Amino acid sequence: MKQERLSPAAGVLLIAPPLLEDPNFRRTVVLLCEYDAEGAFGLVLNRPLVLRLHDVMDMVPDYEAPLFLGGPVQPNTLHFLHRFGERVPGAIHLVDGVYWGGDFETIRQLLADERPTAGDIRFFLGYAGWSPGQLDEEIEQGGWFLEHGTSRAVFTETPDRLWRSVLRSMGGEYAILANFPDDPRMN
Repeated sequence: MKQERLSPAAGVLLIAPPLLEDPNFRRTVVLLCEYDAEGAFGLVLNRPLVLRLHDVMDMVPDYEAPLFLGGPVQPNTLHFLHRFGERVPGAIHLVDGVYWGGDFETIRQLLADERPTAGDIRFFLGYAGWSPGQLDEEIEQGGWFLEHGTSRAVFTETPDRLWRSVLRSMGGEYAILANFPDDPRMN
């Protein structure tokens, strides 16, 4: 399948092909947050959990949006993507309108004072990680499609539809793959 030669980098989306069998990444969309000589770090955008922030942390204001499973690595760690930008010291800009991490005490205060929604901030348990060269090899073998990240994808109101939506937006043969059945044997 031909694709614009997009290289992995912070802010790029990784889209799992329809036949990827790894249950950790089946039909996932991952936002790369870090990519360098030491490896890669990303967050799965379309795996909401039934847990809420107050279920996993004490002393946080009510925030009713679901947590997301960010990936299979260290599922006891908390990560966040947000729109608050430089208001959060240490936040890293990924794409227009999307920042990763930063000072959690500032986030806690913003949760209390401004009552943000899932359209402003997303919390993730765990992450997706790759050792040096591993992600490049997976991409070379067709294990991931790459697309430019957007705030619309990160903060979608319908994460269960994100995989199909991103493939459709890529057009051409990718749009056809968006309709690939969950189980091709049942087609």
